[in-house]
Amino acid sequence: MESKLKNDLLYVCMLIEFIGRGTQNHRKDVVTAIGIPQIKHLLQYADVNHCLDMQQVADEVVKESCISRGHFDTVSECKYKVPSVTSIGKVYQRLVTDVKGDEDWSQTIYNVFCSYLSDEISNFNSSIFYCTPEYLKYSYQEGALLA
Repeated sequence: MESKLKNDLLYVCMLIEFIGRGTQNHRKDVVTAIGIPQIKHLLQYADVNHCLDMQQVADEVVKESCISRGHFDTVSECKYKVPSVTSIGKVYQRLVTDVKGDEDWSQTIYNVFCSYLSDEISNFNSSIFYCTPEYLKYSYQEGALLA
Protein backbone atom coordinates (compact mmCIF):
# COMPACT_ATOMS: atom_id res chain seq x y z
CA MET A 1 0.00 0.00 0.00
CA GLU A 2 1.33 3.40 -0.91
CA SER A 3 2.30 5.75 1.89
CA LYS A 4 -0.07 8.54 0.84
CA LEU A 5 -3.11 6.25 0.89
CA LYS A 6 -2.08 4.85 4.26
CA ASN A 7 -1.78 8.36 5.70
CA ASP A 8 -5.10 9.44 4.14
CA LEU A 9 -6.88 6.43 5.64
CA LEU A 10 -5.37 7.16 9.04
CA TYR A 11 -6.45 10.79 8.87
CA VAL A 12 -10.06 9.96 7.96
CA CYS A 13 -10.29 7.27 10.65
CA MET A 14 -8.87 9.70 13.22
CA LEU A 15 -11.32 12.38 12.10
CA ILE A 16 -14.30 10.05 12.50
CA GLU A 17 -13.07 9.04 15.97
CA PHE A 18 -12.50 12.72 16.87
CA ILE A 19 -16.01 13.66 15.74
CA GLY A 20 -17.50 10.67 17.57
CA ARG A 21 -15.84 11.69 20.83
CA GLY A 22 -16.64 15.36 20.40
CA THR A 23 -20.32 14.80 19.62
CA GLN A 24 -20.69 11.76 21.91
CA ASN A 25 -22.02 9.60 19.09
CA HIS A 26 -21.53 6.00 18.10
CA ARG A 27 -19.04 5.97 15.26
CA LYS A 28 -21.62 4.28 13.02
CA ASP A 29 -23.92 7.28 13.58
CA VAL A 30 -21.11 9.60 12.54
CA VAL A 31 -20.34 7.78 9.28
CA THR A 32 -24.04 7.34 8.52
CA ALA A 33 -24.54 11.10 8.88
CA ILE A 34 -21.44 11.86 6.82
CA GLY A 35 -22.30 9.36 4.07
CA ILE A 36 -20.11 7.52 1.61
CA PRO A 37 -19.77 10.39 -0.91
CA GLN A 38 -18.46 12.70 1.84
CA ILE A 39 -16.13 9.99 3.16
CA LYS A 40 -14.76 9.69 -0.38
CA HIS A 41 -14.31 13.48 -0.46
CA LEU A 42 -12.54 13.43 2.92
CA LEU A 43 -10.19 10.73 1.65
CA GLN A 44 -9.50 12.65 -1.53
CA TYR A 45 -8.58 15.83 0.37
CA ALA A 46 -7.06 14.25 3.48
CA ASP A 47 -3.59 15.51 2.60
CA VAL A 48 -4.91 19.09 2.45
CA ASN A 49 -7.14 18.79 5.54
CA HIS A 50 -4.28 17.22 7.46
CA CYS A 51 -2.56 20.62 7.36
CA LEU A 52 -5.56 22.23 9.07
CA ASP A 53 -6.55 22.08 12.71
CA MET A 54 -8.55 18.87 13.24
CA GLN A 55 -11.14 20.73 15.32
CA GLN A 56 -11.77 23.10 12.39
CA VAL A 57 -12.24 20.23 9.93
CA ALA A 58 -14.42 18.35 12.43
CA ASP A 59 -16.60 21.42 13.00
CA GLU A 60 -17.11 21.80 9.25
CA VAL A 61 -18.01 18.12 8.82
CA VAL A 62 -20.39 18.21 11.81
CA LYS A 63 -22.11 21.29 10.42
CA GLU A 64 -22.33 20.01 6.82
CA SER A 65 -23.55 16.58 7.95
CA CYS A 66 -25.97 17.93 10.59
CA ILE A 67 -24.50 15.73 13.32
CA SER A 68 -26.22 16.43 16.61
CA ARG A 69 -24.98 15.64 20.10
CA GLY A 70 -25.54 12.06 21.23
CA HIS A 71 -25.26 10.14 24.49
CA PHE A 72 -22.38 7.76 23.75
CA ASP A 73 -19.69 9.21 26.01
CA THR A 74 -16.80 6.77 25.95
CA VAL A 75 -14.27 9.22 27.37
CA SER A 76 -15.77 10.28 30.70
CA GLU A 77 -16.95 6.73 31.39
CA CYS A 78 -13.44 5.33 30.94
CA LYS A 79 -11.94 4.00 34.17
CA TYR A 80 -8.44 3.86 32.72
CA LYS A 81 -6.20 6.04 30.59
CA VAL A 82 -8.16 7.05 27.51
CA PRO A 83 -6.41 5.96 24.32
CA SER A 84 -5.55 8.80 21.99
CA VAL A 85 -7.52 9.60 18.86
CA THR A 86 -4.40 8.66 16.93
CA SER A 87 -4.15 5.25 18.62
CA ILE A 88 -7.78 4.41 17.87
CA GLY A 89 -7.42 5.84 14.35
CA LYS A 90 -4.55 3.41 13.76
CA VAL A 91 -6.69 0.48 14.95
CA TYR A 92 -9.37 1.43 12.44
CA GLN A 93 -6.86 2.10 9.66
CA ARG A 94 -5.36 -1.38 10.04
CA LEU A 95 -8.79 -2.99 10.20
CA VAL A 96 -9.98 -1.15 7.09
CA THR A 97 -6.82 -2.18 5.25
CA ASP A 98 -7.11 -5.80 6.41
CA VAL A 99 -10.77 -6.33 5.46
CA LYS A 100 -11.00 -4.36 2.22
CA GLY A 101 -12.46 -6.46 -0.54
CA ASP A 102 -13.58 -5.37 -3.99
CA GLU A 103 -15.40 -2.27 -2.76
CA ASP A 104 -13.68 1.11 -2.71
CA TRP A 105 -11.93 2.51 0.35
CA SER A 106 -14.76 4.83 1.37
CA GLN A 107 -17.24 1.93 1.35
CA THR A 108 -14.86 -0.17 3.45
CA ILE A 109 -14.44 2.66 5.97
CA TYR A 110 -18.22 2.98 6.15
CA ASN A 111 -18.69 -0.78 6.62
CA VAL A 112 -16.07 -1.05 9.36
CA PHE A 113 -17.42 1.89 11.35
CA CYS A 114 -20.98 0.57 10.98
CA SER A 115 -20.04 -2.90 12.21
CA TYR A 116 -20.65 -4.24 15.71
CA LEU A 117 -16.89 -4.11 16.24
CA SER A 118 -16.88 -0.32 16.23
CA ASP A 119 -18.73 -0.10 19.56
CA GLU A 120 -16.39 -2.76 20.95
CA ILE A 121 -13.35 -0.71 19.93
CA SER A 122 -14.95 2.39 21.46
CA ASN A 123 -15.39 0.65 24.81
CA PHE A 124 -12.23 1.97 26.44
CA ASN A 125 -12.95 -0.11 29.57
CA SER A 126 -12.29 -3.25 27.55
CA SER A 127 -9.07 -4.27 25.90
CA ILE A 128 -10.42 -4.86 22.39
CA PHE A 129 -8.48 -1.96 20.90
CA TYR A 130 -5.27 -3.60 22.17
CA CYS A 131 -5.97 -6.89 20.37
CA THR A 132 -3.86 -7.98 17.46
CA PRO A 133 -4.87 -6.84 13.98
CA GLU A 134 -5.46 -10.47 13.02
CA TYR A 135 -7.90 -10.99 15.90
CA LEU A 136 -9.85 -7.88 14.93
CA LYS A 137 -9.87 -8.89 11.25
CA TYR A 138 -11.17 -12.40 11.91
CA SER A 139 -13.69 -11.15 14.49
CA TYR A 140 -14.96 -8.61 11.96
CA GLN A 141 -15.24 -11.29 9.28
CA GLU A 142 -16.96 -13.68 11.69
CA GLY A 143 -19.45 -11.03 12.83
CA ALA A 144 -18.71 -11.69 16.50
CA LEU A 145 -15.76 -11.53 18.86
CA LEU A 146 -13.79 -14.74 18.70
CA ALA A 147 -13.47 -16.78 21.88
